[in-house]
Amino acid sequence: MLMLRILADKEKEGEQRCFFISDFLSYTVSINEVTRYTSLLTISQDINSSFCTKSLGELVLTNLLQPRMVIRLYHDARVAEVVSSQDIHHVKPRNDYPNVHMHLPDEKQQINSFLKEWLQLCHELGQVKLSFL
Repeated sequence: MLMLRILADKEKEGEQRCFFISDFLSYTVSINEVTRYTSLLTISQDINSSFCTKSLGELVLTNLLQPRMVIRLYHDARVAEVVSSQDIHHVKPRNDYPNVHMHLPDEKQQINSFLKEWLQLCHELGQVKLSFL
């Protein structure tokens, strides 16, 4: 339900909605795909480039740490599923521990909680830049 409130009228493939939290922090929700029963979207944290610091040669460290999630919305069930987080695809509901990739036993639950916190932050503190035609 939070995701539907965040999207508002953005329902077409390729549309984006940006939420500005502070001078240094914003979030972008992009709609990647819309089908009859599902939608696929990406939410990512953007950091103001003037705030970024260069390290490791020309590599921008803050871009490496920039959180990003791909989410599938199921329209009929009104459910959101995190498909990938930080380029980790196929997040399992439970993991044996220890495992090769050192994923936590409840990693999917933690990712879903993190998504909820992001959405609440965007909903409560985010300001949307409006454009008029």
